[in-house]
Amino acid sequence: MPRLSVVVLSVLLGASLSLPAAAQWKWRDKSGQTQYSDLPPPPGVADKDILQRPNSGRRAAPIAAAPASAASAVALAAPKVEPELEAKRRKAEQEQVAKKKAEEEKITAARADNCVHAKSYLKTLEDGGRIAHTNAKGEREILDDQARAAEMKRTRDVVASDCK
Repeated sequence: MPRLSVVVLSVLLGASLSLPAAAQWKWRDKSGQTQYSDLPPPPGVADKDILQRPNSGRRAAPIAAAPASAASAVALAAPKVEPELEAKRRKAEQEQVAKKKAEEEKITAARADNCVHAKSYLKTLEDGGRIAHTNAKGEREILDDQARAAEMKRTRDVVASDCK
C-alpha cells in the first residue's frame, strides 16, 4: 500500500509540474532561434513564426480568413474602449478645439483693432500735420520729411497685413 501511494503521488506531482509547461508560448525570433516564454511574443513576430500557444498545440486561423466582411474586420481590429475614457477623450478634444477657436478669434480681433488704428494714423500722416514723438531721453521731437516717409511706409505695411 505505501508503495502504491508513492507511485500515485509521483504521477500527480509529475502531472502538476507539466501543466505550467503547457501554458508556454513558443515562437521563432528574427534570428531563427526558438524562444519559450509564459508571455506572448513581441508584436513584431509574424503569426507563422508562433509555433505554440498556451492551451493549444495548434496555431489559430489567420485573421484575414476569419471575418466575413470588411465591417466585421474593422470590428475585430478595433480595440474595445471604455465609455468613460472615450467620453473624457472626446471632451478633451472639444476643449482643445474650443481653445484654438478662441485664440483665433482673439488674433482676428487684435488685427481688426490694429487695422483701425493704422488707417487712422496713416490718414494723420498723409494730411501733413505736425507729428511729435517722445525720444528715449523723454524729449519731444517733430518728425521731419524723411522720418515721416519712413513712418508712412511702416504704417502702410501694417495696413496691408492687418486689413485683409
